[in-house]
Amino acid sequence: MDTQTATGGMHVDILVIGFGAGGKAVAAAMGRLGKRVVIVERSDRMYGGTCPNVGCIPSKGLVHHSRKRRPSDPPQEWYERSVDKVQAVRETMRSGSFAALDGADHISVITGPATFVDAHTVRVDSGGDPLTISAETILINTGSEPVIPDLPGLRASTHATDSTGLIENPTLPGRLAIIGGGYLGLEFASIYRQFGSQVTVFEMAPRILPREDDDVAAAAEAILTGEGIEIVAGARVTEVRDTDTGATVTYERDGRQHTLEVDTILAAPGRAPATRGLGLDTAGVRITERGAAEVDQYLRTSQPHIYALGDVNGGQQFTYISYDDSRIVLDQLVGEGRRAVPDRVAVPHTLFMTPPLATVGLTERDARAAGHRLRIASRPVAEIAGMPRAPAVEETRGLMKFVIDADTDQILGAALLSIDAQELINTVALAIRHGITATDLRDGIYSHPSSTEAFNGLLATAVPAEERLAGD
Repeated sequence: MDTQTATGGMHVDILVIGFGAGGKAVAAAMGRLGKRVVIVERSDRMYGGTCPNVGCIPSKGLVHHSRKRRPSDPPQEWYERSVDKVQAVRETMRSGSFAALDGADHISVITGPATFVDAHTVRVDSGGDPLTISAETILINTGSEPVIPDLPGLRASTHATDSTGLIENPTLPGRLAIIGGGYLGLEFASIYRQFGSQVTVFEMAPRILPREDDDVAAAAEAILTGEGIEIVAGARVTEVRDTDTGATVTYERDGRQHTLEVDTILAAPGRAPATRGLGLDTAGVRITERGAAEVDQYLRTSQPHIYALGDVNGGQQFTYISYDDSRIVLDQLVGEGRRAVPDRVAVPHTLFMTPPLATVGLTERDARAAGHRLRIASRPVAEIAGMPRAPAVEETRGLMKFVIDADTDQILGAALLSIDAQELINTVALAIRHGITATDLRDGIYSHPSSTEAFNGLLATAVPAEERLAGD
């Protein structure tokens, strides 16, 4: 598989540092082409990357199990069983990821932390003598790691945790405080409230989801608070202090100081690129102010033979973005070298509360700022004609909204807070990418009963934005 150097090290064609979605896709493709590939992963608990191990797969598993709990099911017992089931899925996916690549022709997986010793070489501490690996092409695919804010007492608190620690702990928090009302914080708030925790979310902005239109954010907040989640917006947490029975969270709001007693604190302000310890400066790889590996539109770092894929390059932190990064890199390595980051259009996002909030494209606010004349189609899910799936499955909460260019009938954006939104948004994104008009989507023939049928009824209600504002 590899070539031994004069010093007993290993020389390969492709070295991938980190076992994430983008890197493993490139490794598999290059291995099939007969290239000698080594993947180095720091931990044997992270084969496959963040998503199947500590990210989207276990968290979405907990979303599923939390919604299955009946009022008569003891919260702690149900939660513990759910964590066990989610971890079993994680183990299956992790071992499968390892076996699929380590057993493939021309590919090997080595476990241990890697550090650059020069621009073409890394040292891997794999449990024995350090192993030196050099390569013609290197891919950095180390992902991201949770950020713990530098708040007095937070990092030292025995009751504080990040998202990884929370989903692996089989003890259900009785009282959970979440610092950060972004996608991660709100998703976990929804999960743990359904399991039976008392949940309080602290958000510094005046309201949650500040990037969304006011009506969309208000609809999402109404669902969350309706389930018993306390959202404290416009709040600045100033201190965390452990007590004999838990922890005290001190925060400021409206010029006054308040405290809250909790059992567990989830720090959820976001994730940062995982570049610490890689020795990127030794390799001559520049990093950004946020600590990401700096890349060009083709994902090349300041060293043209070194690429950075996924969260580590400072782009959007989604598994599907990392996978699309692999397409760009493969096009550089064995293709025409044309595919680039700016080619991405209409990338969808989903917040997996229940029902999920999925968005793509421009908000109404941003479309107005860009100078578009608009038509808006917006209705509460319960009022959308011809969407029988929602009442059939007893989930009529939410709102659907389309932002349409009045001159061209092109869909500029959409926010779908509804049952099946995580699936529907992909159809809308495809329509935007390929110039499918709002009329085309409105007049489409969809299976019945399905959530997609909502497009027939909803888009028929589109009105000029000025008329809608006057009605408000």
